[in-house]
Amino acid sequence: MTHISGFAAAPLGLLHHGAHELRERHCHDESFVAVVLKGGYQEAGDEGRWNVRPGHALIHHAFESHLDRFDAGGARVLILALPKELSDTATVNGRIADPDHLVRLAERDARAASTFFAETFVAAPQAPLDWPDLLADDLRRDGAFSLTHWASRHDVRPETLSRGFRRAYGCTPKAYRAHVRARAALAAIRATTESLATIAHRLHFTDQAHMTRAVALLTGSTPQRLRQRQLVTIQR
Repeated sequence: MTHISGFAAAPLGLLHHGAHELRERHCHDESFVAVVLKGGYQEAGDEGRWNVRPGHALIHHAFESHLDRFDAGGARVLILALPKELSDTATVNGRIADPDHLVRLAERDARAASTFFAETFVAAPQAPLDWPDLLADDLRRDGAFSLTHWASRHDVRPETLSRGFRRAYGCTPKAYRAHVRARAALAAIRATTESLATIAHRLHFTDQAHMTRAVALLTGSTPQRLRQRQLVTIQR
């Protein structure tokens, strides 16, 4: 999976995507906000699958992965830093009432634009599109279940499960579960004082070493080092 630490963006964080462009599943190391100004696309990632149009906005937290399928007209998208007020939000899909004003603010002051976004962002829940979304939702909630049993319960053929999910989300259910679990471990390492062994057990890793490998693959750093950095940040 490709890791992206920044954007090959035009000034002001404006991105232009072509007709029917496909961005395969990739991981962004940094948090950001994407606001659709023109056109539209479908995004499928660690937080769900969304069809977005002008005025829609998607919040992306650090180390989140997704793919993007752009419509026949392509899309014009404004990229902003994620406002601090929304850094812990579980809501990732929403709308803003005046994207044109947001662009004008961004031209003058990126910080003011982020503040305006935080003040005007309104959640816009979207129902699951089909069974891959239901599976993705279950994998985010509790990744310890048997995929074979899930397929049987939802009347999906086992041979269809992996192929259909990959077509929708750009990876297999097992890979999706592993990535979501690694992100959950990262969040717990940063936000709690639980022991690493306890986190590994609670999130159904084989053992602490298994969790260490997963987090290191995701972030490039071990849980121990992440904890040390967190302590230094708090002390400052």
